Amino acid sequence: MASHLLVYQALWAMDRLVAPEASTGEKFDRVREAGFDGMAIDLGALTLEQAEATVPHFARTGLAGGLTAFPSSVEGLRPALLLAQRISAPFVVVIGQEMPVRLADMIPVIEGWLRLAEREAMPIQFETHRNCITNDLYTAVQLLDAVPEMSLAADLSHYVVDREMPCPPTPALQALIDRVLARSESFQGRVAARGQIQIALDFPQNQKWVSLFRAWWRQGFASWLSRHVGSDEDLVFLCELGPPDYAITDAHGRELSDRWAEARLLAQWAREIWRECAGNSR
Repeated sequence: MASHLLVYQALWAMDRLVAPEASTGEKFDRVREAGFDGMAIDLGALTLEQAEATVPHFARTGLAGGLTAFPSSVEGLRPALLLAQRISAPFVVVIGQEMPVRLADMIPVIEGWLRLAEREAMPIQFETHRNCITNDLYTAVQLLDAVPEMSLAADLSHYVVDREMPCPPTPALQALIDRVLARSESFQGRVAARGQIQIALDFPQNQKWVSLFRAWWRQGFASWLSRHVGSDEDLVFLCELGPPDYAITDAHGRELSDRWAEARLLAQWAREIWRECAGNSR
């Protein structure tokens, strides 16, 4: 059997696309009709009860499940792991809200989440995200050294902003991104600039950043394929273009670009890059 790319859309990214707001069922239908493989729910945007209410929509639409959790303690991750099993998610993305200041104090927290995930038979990946235990790029690569079994869900937009990266990155920063990509087991689709977490994909002034992120995804996909030779595991790419304040707006609160069209464009790019990398890996 061969590996495949599964392209997900985030339910959170479907918010505020139309007025009046679409129902959850309508959002699932729209994602399925657009050809996405899965939908990811986010316990930062939904309560656990609201997330539980999405379960029938996965069965109804046939979309694969994804789940992002924001646990504030080791034990706080358990409800998300159990919910992920109900929607047949391949893993849970963790944006850990227990975040000690010292690296030495972070390590047992990471290890505690990993042990809990193993007991519940639900793999976890730690997202490269601001305002969480992996907030800082420098600390994250030290955690990777300290916890060899730790894997990442790479949303590199956060580290571009975190480090106010130039484009292209300095060799030192690129070397750190290389280390992140070498341990990334899924990827998230958003393009950032050094001062903004989510920029329009077709503006001329943003094309250097688009090119940078596409190169990083290509590098990440190729690395993933090299680590999964002969495997039947699938790689997940999550399109996650958030509503305002992630999306930039004008003086009247109107978004500057078509976020739904951009999500479908990200899906197209991911599939193109996958075909290129998978062909080269044979």
